[in-house]
Amino acid sequence: MPLGTLSSVAKLFESKPTEEEQDELAKEIMLYTLARATAADTNIKQVEVEKVQEVLLNHLGIKYDLNEIRITAKSESFENRSLRSVLATASSRMRNADKVETIQALAEVINVDGRVSEMEIAFFNEVATALSLTPAEILGLRQEVSVRGG
Repeated sequence: MPLGTLSSVAKLFESKPTEEEQDELAKEIMLYTLARATAADTNIKQVEVEKVQEVLLNHLGIKYDLNEIRITAKSESFENRSLRSVLATASSRMRNADKVETIQALAEVINVDGRVSEMEIAFFNEVATALSLTPAEILGLRQEVSVRGG
């Protein structure tokens, strides 16, 4: 996946995405969200970039170069559209499980240095809102479905 291009995001306005397109969109959204999180408090720390690399490897099975993550954090793709706008558009095309995995991965990243700034909390809330996630979904709570009968 070439960095700096939102190839899957660009397809958001086309017909219903295939499973493969949803997989690619989920990867791109997680990469861009986590990379942008490193700059959420305007102070990009090495430990945050390394954590993004680790989280992406754990969640996606892809090891991104640290410089790729830094470049993605400042991607020109977001100069004309805000991250919130991209996420809100992508949200309607993403599987709920992918949105939840992205927000949970984001929580891992912003907690890496043992403190969470006001700007990081605002960033987290903005991402959760843009992805249309509820607090229960973020926590991974799922309603139990029971079938009663005789």
